[in-house]
Amino acid sequence: MGIDHRRESKHRSKAKKRLGSKNMYMRLLVKLFKFLVRRAGTSFHKAVLRRLMLSNVQRPPMSLSRLARLAKDKTKTLVVVSTITDDERMLDMPKMNVCALRFTLGARQRIEKAGGVAMTLDQLITRNPKGSNVHLVRAPHRREALTHFGRAPGLPGAHTRPYTNNRARSNEGP
Repeated sequence: MGIDHRRESKHRSKAKKRLGSKNMYMRLLVKLFKFLVRRAGTSFHKAVLRRLMLSNVQRPPMSLSRLARLAKDKTKTLVVVSTITDDERMLDMPKMNVCALRFTLGARQRIEKAGGVAMTLDQLITRNPKGSNVHLVRAPHRREALTHFGRAPGLPGAHTRPYTNNRARSNEGP
């Protein structure tokens, strides 16, 4: 009798093992959170590590207006594992504590002008090593490119958008 090796390969972990980025700051953050997952083992550390391993496309930026809508509890720190961008359409900015990978200059200035705190992930860990009293949020990633994926446009049951400027007179039909 032999050993069934196929069963092991089916139940392999789908999580990324290595970081694709060559950014030194990202590499240090991954090293820090791997250590924290091993030592502290909280679900917060595991979730942040998993999101740090994502590619740039899967870590879309989040605007300040969306953060303001999500900031229900003023005592909690909002943690976003992506970039925070400024939203000039929002007139009054509430006071909130935000932690993110990076901030645009305008976003950082508006958060600090409102009396809030804008910090990076390593600053959060030095202040709050266990990750308690935080709210982990993420931006929706609805990319325009995803509308073109799927069955070919014009086929029955296809809801994909054709690659053309003029949709009314496209030659994509059957």
